Amino acid sequence: MTTEIIEHLWITLSNGCRLGARIWLPEGARDTPVPAVLEYIPYRKRDGTRTRDEPMHGYFAQNGYASVRVDIRGSADSDGHMADEYLEQEQDDALEVIAWIAAQEWCSGNIGMMGKSWGGFNCLQVAARRPPALKAVIPVYFTDDRFRDDIHFMGGCLLNDNLWWGAIMLAYQSRPLTPEIVGDRWRDDWLARIDALPFFPALWAEHQRYDAYWKHGSVQEDYSAIACPVLAFGGWADSYTNSVPRLLENLSVPCRGVIGPWGHVYPHDGLPGPAIGWLQEAVRWWDQWLKEIDTDVMEEPALRAYINDALPPDGSRPVQPGRWVAEAKWPSDKITTTRLWLTATGLGDAPGGGHQTIRSPQSHGKASGEWMSAGVPGEMPTDQRLDDGGSLNFDTEILAEDLEILGRPHLDVTLTSDSPVAQIVVRLCDVLPSGEVLRVSYQVLNLTHRESHEHPTELEPGKPFMVRIMLNTCGHRFEAGHRIRVSLGTAYWPIIWPAPYAATLTLDLADACLSLPRRAGGDIHSMTFPDAEHGPLTPLTQLDPGSVARTTTQDHVTGETVYITDGVGGVFGEGVLRFDDIGIEIAHSLRRELRIRDNDPLSARSIIDQSYDTGRDGWRIRTETRLEMWSTETEFHIKGWLRVLENDDELRQRNWHEVIPRDLL
Repeated sequence: MTTEIIEHLWITLSNGCRLGARIWLPEGARDTPVPAVLEYIPYRKRDGTRTRDEPMHGYFAQNGYASVRVDIRGSADSDGHMADEYLEQEQDDALEVIAWIAAQEWCSGNIGMMGKSWGGFNCLQVAARRPPALKAVIPVYFTDDRFRDDIHFMGGCLLNDNLWWGAIMLAYQSRPLTPEIVGDRWRDDWLARIDALPFFPALWAEHQRYDAYWKHGSVQEDYSAIACPVLAFGGWADSYTNSVPRLLENLSVPCRGVIGPWGHVYPHDGLPGPAIGWLQEAVRWWDQWLKEIDTDVMEEPALRAYINDALPPDGSRPVQPGRWVAEAKWPSDKITTTRLWLTATGLGDAPGGGHQTIRSPQSHGKASGEWMSAGVPGEMPTDQRLDDGGSLNFDTEILAEDLEILGRPHLDVTLTSDSPVAQIVVRLCDVLPSGEVLRVSYQVLNLTHRESHEHPTELEPGKPFMVRIMLNTCGHRFEAGHRIRVSLGTAYWPIIWPAPYAATLTLDLADACLSLPRRAGGDIHSMTFPDAEHGPLTPLTQLDPGSVARTTTQDHVTGETVYITDGVGGVFGEGVLRFDDIGIEIAHSLRRELRIRDNDPLSARSIIDQSYDTGRDGWRIRTETRLEMWSTETEFHIKGWLRVLENDDELRQRNWHEVIPRDLL
């Protein structure tokens, strides 16, 4: 089927703001209207996501859908300024975009919305606004809770990725408007946008509890607002693992979920593999709800999930062994609870007694990998023995038979802290016969948030309290001959920013219990997916493969650990690229350095240096940023510097230094 590609088109909103769109139309759509699919994100349709967009939206067009890729207000060539993520204005604009698409001569009036990450968030947020033309959505790697499960906070702890993502957003939003599209005003509008840039990491770090800021855009506040069918995707190597089961449990509309082994890449490009025919699955969902063709999607199980098998831990994992399983409904009646008790001799079948204490070195977490894996070498957790020396570890006996889990493990324990603010990290691991230790799941918790993320309370030193730590959803098979290990620590660097005190926790082993969601066998569905397909690829030349390095070093005199990630040419491993059909070249480099001394949480420091280059011969734009973060007992300091250059001439420089009070964090 021939596809007509409209490289750029303006969608003019009621207030005069114009949003840039790129559109793929199937053959005959101008004579016989077809349903449409919308992806609505701020990442530059022209040269930011072009590599990914072309084969995806082209595929939808080949299968009879008008596919529309729109840059939100204030991003790329779209008019205006973007003040933050997921604003009400963003949703309001989306309602107008959907109405505009539905009114086009090539559209039948039925629209689906989809997206990964930001696009997964906002397709659910827009669905909750109930635009009449929106008939179904497909969110991929998303959350329904912007505080618990996004890139800013985890378990009430500040993620170091908050600064990393803030740095990337500054670079992304500093990219120039396109002269060929915007015309002579491109430079003035671009510089005005830079002048209005918010200091993203400080903006997010100010909100240290689940307040109205995070409730906005968290669809868990009212699941019933979503009235259209939802097909949700997650990945075990990704950071967004918990939302798919929550949607299945709480939505009243037709809903299906798939969780694979992947990191933060669409499942048809899935890493670690196996990738699946995600585009075919999406088309089946669109056919069911946008074309009203019965594709039997509602005859399929509520949840299809990949059960990981153990393999030697490696930060670079191209393929994950395992198998697909199906649950007819979720929560599943095939999931039962297996309880293992923490005792002085390990993990056992009955409670023990006594007490144990732990105060981890502040560098505990060296083997954690990145908070979010995106298929880049070295991102995934490595051998956990590197961290086990800084934690309390409890092992089962060698397993006599396989034990398969699917769902959220949790740990119930009574603790005592010697500090008013303290953290705990719980790791669930698979101990291989070789002695290597593979992380299966984990969770961190700011213990002042033990009862509520909305209303945290100080710990009373010396006073015991009961806490439940919900680990991240996982699917894993512990094989016979292996052991199960649960490990507890009081820091997790470089994933989270440390508490202001080096707290010591005391565990009461009388009631400490690990609960595992054990899955029964007897699969009732043949679980296979079609092989991955895609539409025509983007004409592309890799000018330089770039490089990615990840290192940890420790000074045994000072006790300082330095963790460095260094992506040269392409932060996500893509290298330096030229889009051949538009002649634009891009290169994105970022070096992140995180320092901490084992005995001093206030020694923590994060430094990020970044550059983004785009342009062609005779016209080169470069953005440079440097961000730093450190803290005292009572304050966070976040400092930033940005400058933009055109053909080596500096046009703008911005400087920030925000001081943010710590709120039980």
